[in-house]
Amino acid sequence: MMKKNSKKITRRDFITTTTASAAALTIGAKIGNAAEKSPAAKGFTMKFAPHFGMFKHHAGENLIDQIKFMADEGFTAFEDNGMKGRSVETQEEIAREMTRQVMEMGIFVAHKIYWKEPSLTSGEAAKREEFLTHIHESVEVAKRINATWMTVVPGFVDLRKRMGFQTANIVESLKQASAILEPHGLVMVLEPLNFYNHPGLFLTGVPQAYEICKAVDSPACKILDDLYHQQIQAGNLIPNIDDAWEEIGYFQIGDNPGRKEPMTGEINYKNIFKHIHGKGFTGILGMEHGNSRKGKAGERAVIEAYRACDVV
Repeated sequence: MMKKNSKKITRRDFITTTTASAAALTIGAKIGNAAEKSPAAKGFTMKFAPHFGMFKHHAGENLIDQIKFMADEGFTAFEDNGMKGRSVETQEEIAREMTRQVMEMGIFVAHKIYWKEPSLTSGEAAKREEFLTHIHESVEVAKRINATWMTVVPGFVDLRKRMGFQTANIVESLKQASAILEPHGLVMVLEPLNFYNHPGLFLTGVPQAYEICKAVDSPACKILDDLYHQQIQAGNLIPNIDDAWEEIGYFQIGDNPGRKEPMTGEINYKNIFKHIHGKGFTGILGMEHGNSRKGKAGERAVIEAYRACDVV
């Protein structure tokens, strides 16, 4: 038989004991929650940049919630091709949230891209003026969202002109655009696209983009090396990176075939990330690809693929 405690428990004792117990439970819960979140909160060495929609099954459709989820998962950058088309109010809201989350803004598309007809390749004055107007507009967008980089695609081949003349037309347009961007410290990155997904476009390879950047000769004109496109176009990814290194300003990622996350195709992203990190690259790598699997499991697979390929 248990001996009864003769000490009388007062109301004050009860409240003190209960409060202490509740505090202990709260601390325990916080420790438990921190332990649950620690794998997700682990940061990345490299500045991988997801895009809207990539994690919507976890974060929902709200854009700000998606940015919060990216930050919670350890991403320190973000990109949005369609940023220029969003309202000023939305752009400002996104910028505020990225500042709160200490995230960097990656690329957005700077101008109207002509997918089926000549534009900058033609040398037509009206097309050049339209392009330069869009660059002026993009300066304001970049300031609003704290961006440095913007994508430029010179457009479709002009079948009535030799390639040399088309190259000269593009170089002249880019020189004029560089004069707009340089005073603001902004950079347009030229994106070569592969022949299979985008047949007929003028700019297809990194060596071609390198030649153009050298001719423009401006810190405001660099290369966007999309490794998915370049694996299809030419392969030889690391040697081409080395040869064009001084003109590369930005990378984008996607495995081939399928244009999904790393480790779903033939590209050895772990070696590529190690290589460019070893060369001193501290810029942004845009995750411009889809998810190989659907739903939350697919989103988690994307995150884990980047953890596995990140530089340790």
